[in-house]
Amino acid sequence: MKTALITGASRGIGLEFCRQYAAEGWRVLACSRYPEKSDALNKLAAGNPELIKVHALDVADHVEIDRLGQILADESIDLLINNAGIYPDSDKSGFGHTDYAEWIQAFRINTMAPLKMAETFAAQIARGRQKTIVTITSKMGSIADNSGGGSYLYRSSKAAVNMVVKSMAIDLKPLGIIAVVFHPGWVKTDMGGPNAMISAEQSVSGIRQVISGLSPADSGKFFGYDGQAIPW
Repeated sequence: MKTALITGASRGIGLEFCRQYAAEGWRVLACSRYPEKSDALNKLAAGNPELIKVHALDVADHVEIDRLGQILADESIDLLINNAGIYPDSDKSGFGHTDYAEWIQAFRINTMAPLKMAETFAAQIARGRQKTIVTITSKMGSIADNSGGGSYLYRSSKAAVNMVVKSMAIDLKPLGIIAVVFHPGWVKTDMGGPNAMISAEQSVSGIRQVISGLSPADSGKFFGYDGQAIPW
């Protein structure tokens, strides 16, 4: 039985990852900042008690990541999905309205946390069969694709995590670990809003299909949910 560790699992794409992997018989270690408030995740876990285990985790807190690493020290993890992320409110106000404290928090969650998770769980992932780290980024972090400007905090934090994963792919190659980033599409979630183009189910289904076919040669690449290459 394969095991997936998923951050930001309480709603949206993260919750859908939990749902789909559990439906295929995976063990899912689902991380939520506030488990007691994660009604949809708790309901899903209650319906799959042998497969889904909910863990408290604020990815902005490195002490909590270390603590979870100790709790899961003996696990073999096939797939880490760094899904937790934020879109800072001040980004909606544009140039001249930057909240620099909010920018630091965006980097802490969108950029630093994926690396900290990888560093903390690398040994467990190396013991897994699939040995894969997936980080959910955004096409808004693509420098080549930026034709709209704005969104300084979000764009920069996602461009930075792209570089983090590119380096990670090189550094973890000796352990046989594959590390990639995915643009999930514009998804109908709390972050994406009701006018988005695709459902969480469509996005996750596409990403899962690409994950299942990854090889070591794909490590360090930037994919769309449909498997298309995204420019850096």
